Amino acid sequence: MKKDMIKASSAFERVVHWSMALFCLLLCITGMGMMYHSLNFIGELMGGMIVLKYVHNFSGLFFGVSLLFAFGMWWKEAGLFSFPEDLQWLKAFGGYLWRVDKMPEVGKYNFGQKIFFLVVAGYGMIMVVSGLIMWFPLSFSTGLVRIMFVLHALGFVLILPFFFIHLYMATIGVPGSAPAMLTGWVTRAWLKNQHPKWLKEMEKDGTLVVYDEEKQRGHH
Repeated sequence: MKKDMIKASSAFERVVHWSMALFCLLLCITGMGMMYHSLNFIGELMGGMIVLKYVHNFSGLFFGVSLLFAFGMWWKEAGLFSFPEDLQWLKAFGGYLWRVDKMPEVGKYNFGQKIFFLVVAGYGMIMVVSGLIMWFPLSFSTGLVRIMFVLHALGFVLILPFFFIHLYMATIGVPGSAPAMLTGWVTRAWLKNQHPKWLKEMEKDGTLVVYDEEKQRGHH
Protein backbone atom coordinates (compact mmCIF):
# COMPACT_ATOMS: atom_id res chain seq x y z
CA MET A 1 0.00 0.00 0.00
CA LYS A 2 1.24 3.47 -0.85
CA LYS A 3 2.43 5.80 1.85
CA ASP A 4 0.09 8.61 2.95
CA MET A 5 -3.10 6.77 2.00
CA ILE A 6 -6.06 8.02 4.04
CA LYS A 7 -8.52 5.78 5.87
CA ALA A 8 -12.01 6.23 4.46
CA SER A 9 -13.90 3.35 6.09
CA SER A 10 -13.60 0.94 9.00
CA ALA A 11 -13.60 -2.86 8.69
CA PHE A 12 -17.10 -2.99 10.20
CA GLU A 13 -18.41 -0.45 7.68
CA ARG A 14 -17.03 -2.58 4.85
CA VAL A 15 -18.59 -5.74 6.28
CA VAL A 16 -22.00 -4.04 6.48
CA HIS A 17 -21.63 -2.56 2.98
CA TRP A 18 -20.72 -5.88 1.35
CA SER A 19 -23.33 -7.78 3.34
CA MET A 20 -26.01 -5.44 2.01
CA ALA A 21 -24.65 -5.66 -1.52
CA LEU A 22 -24.33 -9.46 -1.61
CA PHE A 23 -27.70 -10.14 0.03
CA CYS A 24 -29.34 -7.56 -2.25
CA LEU A 25 -27.89 -9.30 -5.31
CA LEU A 26 -28.92 -12.73 -3.99
CA LEU A 27 -32.44 -11.43 -3.35
CA CYS A 28 -32.68 -10.09 -6.89
CA ILE A 29 -31.47 -13.36 -8.42
CA THR A 30 -33.70 -15.62 -6.31
CA GLY A 31 -36.62 -13.21 -6.71
CA MET A 32 -36.35 -13.36 -10.50
CA GLY A 33 -36.13 -17.14 -10.24
CA MET A 34 -39.54 -17.18 -8.56
CA MET A 35 -41.09 -14.39 -10.62
CA TYR A 36 -40.29 -15.58 -14.16
CA HIS A 37 -40.99 -19.11 -15.43
CA SER A 38 -38.07 -18.83 -17.85
CA LEU A 39 -35.76 -18.38 -14.86
CA ASN A 40 -37.12 -21.24 -12.75
CA PHE A 41 -33.90 -23.09 -13.54
CA ILE A 42 -32.29 -20.96 -10.80
CA GLY A 43 -34.42 -22.84 -8.31
CA GLU A 44 -33.46 -26.16 -9.86
CA LEU A 45 -29.78 -25.25 -9.43
CA MET A 46 -30.43 -24.66 -5.74
CA GLY A 47 -32.29 -27.93 -5.23
CA GLY A 48 -35.86 -26.93 -6.05
CA MET A 49 -38.25 -24.01 -5.86
CA ILE A 50 -38.96 -24.59 -2.18
CA VAL A 51 -35.26 -24.25 -1.40
CA LEU A 52 -35.12 -21.15 -3.61
CA LYS A 53 -37.96 -19.58 -1.65
CA TYR A 54 -36.27 -20.24 1.69
CA VAL A 55 -32.96 -18.86 0.41
CA HIS A 56 -34.82 -15.74 -0.73
CA ASN A 57 -36.73 -15.31 2.52
CA PHE A 58 -33.78 -15.78 4.87
CA SER A 59 -31.57 -13.59 2.66
CA GLY A 60 -34.21 -10.93 3.19
CA LEU A 61 -33.86 -11.28 6.96
CA PHE A 62 -30.07 -10.94 6.80
CA PHE A 63 -30.44 -7.97 4.44
CA GLY A 64 -32.80 -6.37 6.97
CA VAL A 65 -30.25 -6.79 9.78
CA SER A 66 -27.45 -5.27 7.69
CA LEU A 67 -29.82 -2.45 6.76
CA LEU A 68 -30.39 -1.62 10.43
CA PHE A 69 -26.63 -1.39 10.98
CA ALA A 70 -26.38 0.85 7.89
CA PHE A 71 -29.04 3.17 9.32
CA GLY A 72 -27.12 3.41 12.57
CA MET A 73 -23.76 4.12 10.92
CA TRP A 74 -24.61 6.32 7.97
CA TRP A 75 -27.90 8.09 8.63
CA LYS A 76 -26.35 11.25 10.07
CA GLU A 77 -23.90 11.66 7.17
CA ALA A 78 -25.80 10.11 4.23
CA GLY A 79 -29.42 10.49 5.27
CA LEU A 80 -29.51 14.21 5.98
CA PHE A 81 -29.03 16.93 3.37
CA SER A 82 -26.58 19.78 3.85
CA PHE A 83 -27.31 23.14 2.26
CA PRO A 84 -26.22 25.00 0.24
CA GLU A 85 -23.56 22.54 -1.01
CA ASP A 86 -26.02 19.72 -1.81
CA LEU A 87 -28.17 22.08 -3.86
CA GLN A 88 -25.08 23.44 -5.64
CA TRP A 89 -23.92 19.87 -6.39
CA LEU A 90 -27.37 19.09 -7.85
CA LYS A 91 -27.28 22.18 -10.08
CA ALA A 92 -23.92 21.08 -11.46
CA PHE A 93 -25.04 17.42 -11.45
CA GLY A 94 -21.75 16.48 -9.90
CA GLY A 95 -19.89 17.45 -13.08
CA TYR A 96 -20.84 14.08 -14.61
CA LEU A 97 -22.84 15.37 -17.59
CA TRP A 98 -20.95 18.56 -18.47
CA ARG A 99 -17.74 20.31 -17.59
CA VAL A 100 -17.82 22.23 -14.34
CA ASP A 101 -14.87 24.54 -13.58
CA LYS A 102 -15.44 24.74 -9.84
CA MET A 103 -17.43 22.08 -8.04
CA PRO A 104 -19.00 22.84 -4.65
CA GLU A 105 -17.12 21.30 -1.75
CA VAL A 106 -19.01 18.35 -0.29
CA GLY A 107 -18.56 16.29 2.84
CA LYS A 108 -18.28 12.53 3.21
CA TYR A 109 -21.22 11.93 0.86
CA ASN A 110 -22.41 14.06 -2.05
CA PHE A 111 -26.04 14.67 -3.01
CA GLY A 112 -26.12 11.74 -5.43
CA GLN A 113 -24.79 9.31 -2.83
CA LYS A 114 -27.33 10.57 -0.31
CA ILE A 115 -30.19 9.97 -2.76
CA PHE A 116 -28.88 6.45 -3.42
CA PHE A 117 -28.68 5.75 0.33
CA LEU A 118 -32.20 7.08 0.98
CA VAL A 119 -33.71 5.05 -1.87
CA VAL A 120 -31.98 1.82 -0.89
CA ALA A 121 -32.50 2.30 2.85
CA GLY A 122 -36.08 3.56 2.58
CA TYR A 123 -37.34 1.14 0.01
CA GLY A 124 -35.15 -1.60 1.46
CA MET A 125 -37.22 -1.42 4.66
CA ILE A 126 -40.41 -1.54 2.59
CA MET A 127 -39.08 -4.65 0.85
CA VAL A 128 -38.32 -6.32 4.19
CA VAL A 129 -41.74 -5.49 5.68
CA SER A 130 -43.67 -6.45 2.54
CA GLY A 131 -41.61 -9.63 2.26
CA LEU A 132 -42.47 -10.64 5.84
CA ILE A 133 -46.17 -10.10 5.19
CA MET A 134 -45.96 -12.12 1.97
CA TRP A 135 -44.13 -14.87 3.88
CA PHE A 136 -47.09 -15.23 6.28
CA PRO A 137 -50.06 -14.18 4.10
CA LEU A 138 -52.71 -15.97 6.17
CA SER A 139 -51.96 -13.68 9.11
CA PHE A 140 -53.11 -10.60 7.18
CA SER A 141 -56.04 -9.47 5.06
CA THR A 142 -56.12 -10.45 1.39
CA GLY A 143 -56.20 -6.79 0.32
CA LEU A 144 -53.09 -5.94 2.35
CA VAL A 145 -51.18 -8.94 0.99
CA ARG A 146 -52.02 -7.92 -2.59
CA ILE A 147 -50.70 -4.41 -1.94
CA MET A 148 -47.50 -5.91 -0.51
CA PHE A 149 -46.99 -7.96 -3.69
CA VAL A 150 -47.25 -4.78 -5.76
CA LEU A 151 -44.85 -2.86 -3.50
CA HIS A 152 -42.41 -5.76 -3.54
CA ALA A 153 -42.40 -5.94 -7.34
CA LEU A 154 -42.04 -2.15 -7.58
CA GLY A 155 -39.08 -2.28 -5.20
CA PHE A 156 -37.32 -4.80 -7.42
CA VAL A 157 -37.81 -2.55 -10.48
CA LEU A 158 -36.49 0.42 -8.50
CA ILE A 159 -33.55 -1.09 -6.60
CA LEU A 160 -32.01 -3.28 -9.33
CA PRO A 161 -31.09 -0.35 -11.64
CA PHE A 162 -29.73 1.58 -8.62
CA PHE A 163 -27.53 -1.41 -7.79
CA PHE A 164 -25.84 -1.32 -11.21
CA ILE A 165 -25.63 2.49 -11.25
CA HIS A 166 -23.85 2.30 -7.89
CA LEU A 167 -21.50 -0.37 -9.23
CA TYR A 168 -20.71 1.75 -12.30
CA MET A 169 -20.09 4.94 -10.31
CA ALA A 170 -17.82 3.13 -7.83
CA THR A 171 -15.63 1.76 -10.62
CA ILE A 172 -15.72 3.39 -14.06
CA GLY A 173 -17.76 6.51 -13.25
CA VAL A 174 -15.52 7.79 -10.46
CA PRO A 175 -12.10 6.07 -10.68
CA GLY A 176 -10.42 5.65 -7.32
CA SER A 177 -13.67 5.14 -5.38
CA ALA A 178 -13.62 1.34 -5.12
CA PRO A 179 -10.67 1.12 -2.65
CA ALA A 180 -12.78 2.95 -0.05
CA MET A 181 -14.89 -0.20 0.31
CA LEU A 182 -12.26 -2.75 -0.70
CA THR A 183 -9.28 -1.88 1.49
CA GLY A 184 -10.70 1.09 3.39
CA TRP A 185 -7.94 3.41 2.13
CA VAL A 186 -8.02 6.13 -0.55
CA THR A 187 -5.45 8.57 -1.92
CA ARG A 188 -5.30 12.11 -0.58
CA ALA A 189 -5.63 13.39 -4.17
CA TRP A 190 -8.88 11.47 -4.69
CA LEU A 191 -10.30 12.59 -1.36
CA LYS A 192 -9.32 16.21 -1.99
CA ASN A 193 -10.99 16.10 -5.40
CA GLN A 194 -14.17 14.21 -4.49
CA HIS A 195 -14.82 15.12 -0.84
CA PRO A 196 -12.68 18.16 0.06
CA LYS A 197 -14.98 19.33 2.84
CA TRP A 198 -14.74 15.93 4.55
CA LEU A 199 -10.94 16.03 4.31
CA LYS A 200 -10.87 19.47 5.92
CA GLU A 201 -13.28 18.35 8.66
CA MET A 202 -11.09 15.35 9.55
CA GLU A 203 -7.96 17.51 9.59
CA LYS A 204 -9.68 20.06 11.83
CA ASP A 205 -11.14 17.45 14.21
CA GLY A 206 -7.95 15.43 14.37
CA THR A 207 -9.73 12.29 13.09
CA LEU A 208 -7.68 11.95 9.90
CA VAL A 209 -5.93 8.57 9.79
CA VAL A 210 -2.95 8.40 7.43
CA TYR A 211 -1.34 5.09 6.50
CA ASP A 212 2.08 4.75 8.09
CA GLU A 213 4.09 1.92 6.55
CA GLU A 214 6.62 1.79 9.36
CA LYS A 215 3.92 1.67 12.02
CA GLN A 216 2.08 -1.10 10.16
CA ARG A 217 5.26 -3.15 10.04
CA GLY A 218 5.61 -2.72 13.77
CA HIS A 219 2.24 -4.40 14.31
CA HIS A 220 3.44 -7.58 12.56
